[in-house]
Amino acid sequence: MGQLFDSIAEAFHLLSGGDIEVYGLIGTSFRVALTSTVIAAIIAFPLGIWLGLGKFKGKRAIDIIFNTLLFLPTVVVGHLVYMFLTREGPLGDYRLLFSQTAIVIGQVILATPIITAMVSNAIRVADPRIMATSLALGTGRLRAYAALLGEIRELVLLSVVAAFGRVIAEVGVSMMLGGNIFGKTRTITTGIALLTSQGEFGRATALGLVLLIIVFIINILVYQATHRAGT
Repeated sequence: MGQLFDSIAEAFHLLSGGDIEVYGLIGTSFRVALTSTVIAAIIAFPLGIWLGLGKFKGKRAIDIIFNTLLFLPTVVVGHLVYMFLTREGPLGDYRLLFSQTAIVIGQVILATPIITAMVSNAIRVADPRIMATSLALGTGRLRAYAALLGEIRELVLLSVVAAFGRVIAEVGVSMMLGGNIFGKTRTITTGIALLTSQGEFGRATALGLVLLIIVFIINILVYQATHRAGT
């Protein structure tokens, strides 16, 4: 117990003192996770609209695929992307392996199905008159889509927040594709794993506290968005 309390005390000291290593890992994690989430949202919003509004053969099978991808293990994604980015892989000439770009690619694969599935499900329960009214007013299809997303903005926000929470807390993709390189690809989660193995419990605990705070804030945002959508 003494070691635990010492680690917690050291963690607060490092966080309050602005420890360069700790805040460097936090900055890398946020930069990579935010980039991944934004790219995933750009890809997923059109897919979600297409799945939510479209009526075509095989739609049920595509829904099942996206719902399955929600539970895709991070190590599986890391392994598959690694094979593409390694020197012998089809993208090996670009030398992306063990870089923040490689982590972003893996995290986009994790985040895109989350936003796609949640947006498409939200559209299906939205008022069907929104699109019809917008098109009848001559606003154009793109503006009609924007109006539709605006009507379900709480659930859209919820999907983005959920995707961000998924990628910032993952470790498999960051470790396998980033290589856990200090000052370059080491994130909060990979930093915790390495520091714990090295016996630097104070820094590991500091990063753990930051991750817990992030997850707590995300849960608050999810709770508020869910209850707003339900009212």
